[in-house]
Amino acid sequence: MLDADVVIRGEKGTFDLRNWLQGQPDERFEVAAITVAELWHGVERAVIPHKNKRIQYLLSMLAVLHVVPYTEQTAYHHARIWAVIEASGTMTGYYDLIVAATALEAGSQVATFNRRHFDCVPGLSVIEPK
Repeated sequence: MLDADVVIRGEKGTFDLRNWLQGQPDERFEVAAITVAELWHGVERAVIPHKNKRIQYLLSMLAVLHVVPYTEQTAYHHARIWAVIEASGTMTGYYDLIVAATALEAGSQVATFNRRHFDCVPGLSVIEPK
């Protein structure tokens, strides 16, 4: 499961996302629905002509990535993780909690450049793309 920062770095050209994805043909790459919202938010904040470029990039990525919905079961995982992390005093971002819950429900790893946002989530496997 790709975190928003991986997709954004791909758009900015600071990470060769397409090459990284193609270099792992046996993997099924996906994004959480909340990540799609984060990415569309970036599109909505952009100004013309950059906005049109962002739209095209995002649509091309969504054409090849499976979008994992936020379900009732995701909500349960989200609440459980939220309570555990909050009690431990290591709270992370709310959207990151949803990405983590979605990944746990799907049995997926999270690919991110912000490991510290996810390392506090028990049972979650986190990788940094290279």
